[in-house]
Amino acid sequence: MMIHEKLRNLRKQKGMSQEKMAKILSTDPSNYSRKERGEVKIHDDEWQKLADALEVPVEDIKEEKELKMVHNDNSTFNDHSGNYYNQHFNIPNVLLDSLQDYITILKEQNALLKQENEELKNKLKVTEE
Repeated sequence: MMIHEKLRNLRKQKGMSQEKMAKILSTDPSNYSRKERGEVKIHDDEWQKLADALEVPVEDIKEEKELKMVHNDNSTFNDHSGNYYNQHFNIPNVLLDSLQDYITILKEQNALLKQENEELKNKLKVTEE
């Protein structure tokens, strides 16, 4: 079970609102909601506060979020300077999925623009003849 599901389910079982949990973490409800959904990092001290409020051990609610390993073979990063050479980057799945969705949208828009461009070129040819 993902972090946000465990946290949300346990919070609901205990009859606690997101607003109350936000107060416990000294944050606003929208930020707490993002933490509960796994969009914003929950820091170690916050895990402890949440566990105390829910009356459970931290280990019962805290899990390491799964990260995808991305190896960047771009020559810009492989400049042998020692800063980025052969380094792997941890990128959360939610970010990768979001970027992939955005790329798909851009590809669709690009195809439509290419089609429109061809249609306009053909119209221009007809008017020139």
